[in-house]
Amino acid sequence: MAAGAETDWVSRSADDVIAEAERRAPGKTIVCASGLSPSGPIHLGNLREVMTPHLVADEVRRRGHAVEHIISWDDYDRFRKVPAGIPGVDSSWEEHIGKPLTSVPAPPGSEHPNWAEHFKAAMIGALADLGVEFRGISQTEQYTSGAYREQVLHAVRERAAIDAVLDRYRTKDRAQDGGDAPAGPPQGQRKPQQQKKGKQGAQQPADEAELAAAEGSGAAEEDDGSAGDAGYFPYKPYCAVCERDLTTVTAYDDDTTELTYRCACGHGETVLLSEYDRGKLVWKVDWPMRWKYEGVDFEPSGVDHSSPGSSFVVGGQIVREVFDGVQPIGPMYAFVGITGMAKMSSSKGGVPTPEEALRIMEAPVLRWLYARRRPNQSFKIAFDQEIQRLYDEWDALARKIDEGQAQPADLAAHRRAVGTAAGELPATERRVPYRTLASVVDITTGDEDQTLRILADLDPDAPVTDLAQVRPRLDRAAQWIATQVPAEQRTRVREEPDVELLASLDEEQRASLALLVEGVDSHWSLEGLTTLVYGVPKVRAGLAPDAKPTPELKVAQRAFFALLYRLLVGVETGPRLPTLLLAVGADRVRRLLGA
Repeated sequence: MAAGAETDWVSRSADDVIAEAERRAPGKTIVCASGLSPSGPIHLGNLREVMTPHLVADEVRRRGHAVEHIISWDDYDRFRKVPAGIPGVDSSWEEHIGKPLTSVPAPPGSEHPNWAEHFKAAMIGALADLGVEFRGISQTEQYTSGAYREQVLHAVRERAAIDAVLDRYRTKDRAQDGGDAPAGPPQGQRKPQQQKKGKQGAQQPADEAELAAAEGSGAAEEDDGSAGDAGYFPYKPYCAVCERDLTTVTAYDDDTTELTYRCACGHGETVLLSEYDRGKLVWKVDWPMRWKYEGVDFEPSGVDHSSPGSSFVVGGQIVREVFDGVQPIGPMYAFVGITGMAKMSSSKGGVPTPEEALRIMEAPVLRWLYARRRPNQSFKIAFDQEIQRLYDEWDALARKIDEGQAQPADLAAHRRAVGTAAGELPATERRVPYRTLASVVDITTGDEDQTLRILADLDPDAPVTDLAQVRPRLDRAAQWIATQVPAEQRTRVREEPDVELLASLDEEQRASLALLVEGVDSHWSLEGLTTLVYGVPKVRAGLAPDAKPTPELKVAQRAFFALLYRLLVGVETGPRLPTLLLAVGADRVRRLLGA
């Protein structure tokens, strides 16, 4: 669906959260929240978890309300598996499974102190480039500092009530498996213990990229609490010796808070939970606890949370019945896919990150992808040739806005893409098409003098006089060519004429080439060469250069274009011919075409 056909979901969400916050606590700062687990590269699917509340918070801020966007870094989650494709990381990292992410060593060569900080850093840098203002909250710091001590003690005291809420859904699952209890969720839905915030989408991944996105989300497949010798217990200690969470609570005294646990490593001890800070609440209790603690008004979640037994559904009951709080409002968001990952990206074992996307597209364009689609609409981010079409759409929208012809929803999405309440993001001064810049960089192999010469010739009436006028877009196109276009698909202009091919041409082909060469100088601009290249077959057919093409003429044009490509670059396809001719230069064109 085109963006113009959509309602402005950001404005509607801002209306809702302002009204809800006023109803709950008039005058308080509105809190919009995200949660990210730095268990590996934080990818473009996870970015929706951030961009959805960011866009809403920014709209609230534009309206003059006090608002804060918080990102909870789930860096105290357990390290559950070794991600594929992390340079220098091999199976030896399996010894760290079960430790908090902040207790796992960073990948070799990293400047950061641990695994979590390494992967957080890349995301923090990308968010700065995207203009996302937020307050980060490290869950390691919160738990180990004792910030949540009262909340932990309260949850443990209320463990029977928590267990009762969870058991409503365990019963449903048993029924689904063929037991005698009432019917539960429809076939195919995940069981409660498989839910975790951040896991994108209830639908099955459609391709390897989406599968990698789901697996790389950092969404730990946690259970909802242990049921050992001490009965149900919503708190998991990390072992004081091996640091892993392979522990079982064997005894607990509510009066003294004495907690006894044993670990699979053989260690066991008794501690005072009122003083012990090496452990955390299980996820389905931790999330609603934080809603109350931070006073969260708005937070999105993956569409899997619409199912019974999900963390969001169960959390809504736990926050109300156990913590005397209110569940935040917020939409369910759908999957973000990727098209055209080059081999070098696929080998990383996951889908690209925001940092990687920002190397090949400008920040406003990436923001636009998230702003123009309602959260429940899935979309794909292009790393292949589709990025050129994306930029064509972006430039077409800008022209409509310049001409006052943009639809309100399109205008709103563009405004949210190009800037925030704090100001405008960096923008390219001259909107030279991305596909043109990519072709020029491809042909010139990045030579700046050659690039400037070609860009100056694109429009002689308003020439590009400095490459700064086409930056940062030029640099993004250059990076796309360098990293996403395989070497065998790069354009290589012939050094010498193809003598054998020239000698084999028939009379019609020679006449067509002569007509092209004759008009090169007088048509030396992008527009002029476009007219010339398309016009040669028309003139040879006895038609005017601006005649409408017939099916027969289109066949003749394709044959002529293939001949030009073979003579100029040795293959039958390549960059758009007018751009290619400008890049090659008039003298070299004449020489390669046998003039």
